[in-house]
Amino acid sequence: MPEIEAVGIVKRYGGLVANDGVDLSVDRGEIHGVMGENGAGKTTLMSILFGLQTPDAGEIRIHGAPVRFHSPIDAMAAGMGMVHQSFKLFASLEVWENIVYGAEPRRGPFIDRRAARAQVAELAGRHRLAVDPDATVGELSVGVRQRVEILKALYRDARVLILDEPTAVLTPPERDALFGVLRRLAAEGRTVLLVTHKLHEAAAITDRVTVLRDGRTVAVLRTAETSARDIIRAMIGRNVNLIVEKGPAQAGAPSLAAVDLTVAGAAAKPVVDRVSLTVRAGEIVGIAGVAGNGQSELVEALVGLRPPDGGRVEICGIDVTAADVETRRAAGLAYVPEDRAAVGSALTASAADNLAMGFQRAAPLARGGLINPVAIAERARALIRRYAIRISSERAAVGKLSGGNLQKVVVARELSHDAPVLIAEQPTRGLDIGATETIHARLIAERDNGRAVLLVSAELAEILALSDRVLVMFEGRVLADLAQAEADEDSVGLLMAGRTWESA
Repeated sequence: MPEIEAVGIVKRYGGLVANDGVDLSVDRGEIHGVMGENGAGKTTLMSILFGLQTPDAGEIRIHGAPVRFHSPIDAMAAGMGMVHQSFKLFASLEVWENIVYGAEPRRGPFIDRRAARAQVAELAGRHRLAVDPDATVGELSVGVRQRVEILKALYRDARVLILDEPTAVLTPPERDALFGVLRRLAAEGRTVLLVTHKLHEAAAITDRVTVLRDGRTVAVLRTAETSARDIIRAMIGRNVNLIVEKGPAQAGAPSLAAVDLTVAGAAAKPVVDRVSLTVRAGEIVGIAGVAGNGQSELVEALVGLRPPDGGRVEICGIDVTAADVETRRAAGLAYVPEDRAAVGSALTASAADNLAMGFQRAAPLARGGLINPVAIAERARALIRRYAIRISSERAAVGKLSGGNLQKVVVARELSHDAPVLIAEQPTRGLDIGATETIHARLIAERDNGRAVLLVSAELAEILALSDRVLVMFEGRVLADLAQAEADEDSVGLLMAGRTWESA
């Protein structure tokens, strides 16, 4: 009998049917992948399984018995746990406080701190999830924080653990360590639901994969008997080229430069520590590093969102160190930000307006100093078709889009202009394999057309596939500048952890 089932799940949002009779069946002790394109219904289904939303039709069964969750509290009481892509932790509290929060051991009316620490230490040791119960969560690495999230679910004796894109911000060693944890949990009889876009990870860790397309279950595949192409064909209904094809770079003059760029941090140590880099016309330079090592602050200083505390920034030979965002755009900069919602878009505005932002004063979107709404609408419709953005019309607000489709809006806007410099920060985050293939091909095409591209990505495979040179950041500094031929997963992964082959 399956550990958990979803039978005929339907969920509507107005005229949009997110889940259209979805079926899912997962056995006890199984690591089960859930895959599909953006907007296929994966997030909605996981939200229903964890009680964040209620279905309009269908039912959830645990050990064959129907259950109905009205909140995550109901789901956790039934043995469900979920590790979200954006961790739900209190950064200012200690590890043990986060893990036991809401279910603290008591001594009379008071929290039994000694018992809580002991229980957390025993739990971490039993599952080989190394954490310091007394560490402050905000000071932990991303990989350790993820362990805290898993321990939080195990503390509540979760029998079914849902992980949403769990490797998005992990180094290769942290990813491998996580997979070891998941295998041990499955061997203990716990059930793991893994939502992922990464085919190689699905092949490495899952027993079976359920594929969703357009809100329906279209395939249930046994991983050992399935190829990556079979999964892709089920996801998007066509074959996709899994290899990024590109010729050698024809690098020209420097288009983007930073010299001894420094950004102060809250503590004495700067978060960007005298970073120098150059990106030439016709090349892609990738920045690899674990999240939190200064990449975001470096990009903010380059694009004008954060004033540097030292050093210089040049775009096409123009010193823009003291310039605002608008001036840097005018100097030749396009930017795909990491935070597509807060920085990259206006959620209440239409797709047409979002696709025009930053360029609405220039031809062909403006004429005689006035905005041309007809041209803006026509251009928006063309970009929606080109990037396969799932939206009812260009007049619809982008705040109603899935994360992946919102990302397509931002990428489409920034790649559709002829700025000589493009800074692309996590350009394929949340995108399915088909959309990722499209964006990769566009980035290579932009490079071949002479654009200088600075690529920042948490996906090491993406950095290695696209970059002509790789810069590795650790604790605010560039540890290495590697040619494509010198960069591989092992060497870059060690550098991302602050180590070299000699010190490993």
